Amino acid sequence: MHTLKRFAIALGLAWTVAAPARADVAPHGLFTDGCVLQRGRKVPVWGNAAPGEKVTVTFRGQEVTATASPKGQWKVELNKLEAGGPFELTISGPNNRVRLKDVLVGEVWVCSGQSNMEWPMTALNVEEAKQAIARADNPEIRLFTVQKVPANEPVSALGVLPKRQPSAWEKCTTVTAARFSAVAFYFGRDLQRHLKVPVGLIHSSWGGTPAESWTSKEALQAHAATKGLNGSNLFNGMIHPLIPYAIRGVIWYQGESNVGRAEQYRTLFPAMIKDWRGRWKQGDFPFLFVQIAPWAGYGPETGWAELCEAQQFTALTVPNTACIVTTDVGDRKDIHPVKKAPIGDRLARAARALAYGEKIEYSGPVYTGMKIEGNKAVLSFSHLGGGLEAKGGALKGFKIAGGDGKFVPARAEIRGEQVIVFSPDVAQSVTVRYAWERYPDVNLFNRAGLPASPFRTDGPTPPRREGGR
Repeated sequence: MHTLKRFAIALGLAWTVAAPARADVAPHGLFTDGCVLQRGRKVPVWGNAAPGEKVTVTFRGQEVTATASPKGQWKVELNKLEAGGPFELTISGPNNRVRLKDVLVGEVWVCSGQSNMEWPMTALNVEEAKQAIARADNPEIRLFTVQKVPANEPVSALGVLPKRQPSAWEKCTTVTAARFSAVAFYFGRDLQRHLKVPVGLIHSSWGGTPAESWTSKEALQAHAATKGLNGSNLFNGMIHPLIPYAIRGVIWYQGESNVGRAEQYRTLFPAMIKDWRGRWKQGDFPFLFVQIAPWAGYGPETGWAELCEAQQFTALTVPNTACIVTTDVGDRKDIHPVKKAPIGDRLARAARALAYGEKIEYSGPVYTGMKIEGNKAVLSFSHLGGGLEAKGGALKGFKIAGGDGKFVPARAEIRGEQVIVFSPDVAQSVTVRYAWERYPDVNLFNRAGLPASPFRTDGPTPPRREGGR
């Protein structure tokens, strides 16, 4: 956070407002040529004008009007829209008319987090990514990148960095995809292939940032576990300006900067999700997040697993969320693994299940309980995905302890829908752990091809949500 604070100070927390010149009516910075509007729900359109001016918005046969407030702000709502395009949207005032061209209607997702969300396609520098970039041209996918401008207080306008033009929607091409978030690109590509409607991706992320930076001051102050955290500036400058743009949901990849504070994260992360949902006022929209990937870097040996557990805790306790497990796509030497395509695919699977109601498995096996049979621990799971399997050979990654609390490597076998864990060195099994280290060697999957999350049988037990959703 020190680097971020220095940047904010150097910038003077400056942000420029796309304010109307003279008394001209102007839309908010999210409404540019090429934008994507969310289908199937009311769509707010807003901006600035002279106080008291009448503003008229026309789109696909709808015409709605509003009067600018004393502060020069106006907002209208379009009724539910069907997917399609391109269309033209007009915004008219007494002195000017703004025409937005090439407007699409489809599915809009916000893509946020820290560096593993920010990491662009070109940074992957592997053949698969190069080929994906070469085939990236798709006018049905539109990309919008929020500039990195923090703010001390919530702002309504999108910030613009010095010597930069305001952000605008862009068609997905070999050029624009190359510099866009890799995780977001793969997610949007896979989603558009399955839905066959336009997809709009709003990317707002910043490397090295903890979850509290993306949470409002009010939400942090509401909980004893988080009220001492310094949150005030990325939510204010990079999320608040997006509200209330109509969206389907959020994808999120963050957590590395909160390692070592897993217990606090159990409160912080759900509070952040609740905060965003409450402010957007679009219901409990899907919030799909990526578990931090294995890495043999810094911190206590179990700190990484504990943060993963806190993320899974959120998936088990917060409605309409999903945790994307990454035990098979980490990099021992790099906190930024290049295997981003599987992550995008798994996020898209979760979206198809939770946002669009497809009857597909979207999660790997999730530990639900244990019973002891002699020296053996019998583990049960949800999200079986057609059955459990050991990918690539015998099960590995399990450790077991008896009453002395000393963990030793364990043997593990799949028996039907359960896993049997034991060791000849433990006479009476008490506790089992799986993938409980920074960079585990593990291979428990379901037949849908999705890996099991790290877990421990002696950890906090969250209340279960019916259906695992």
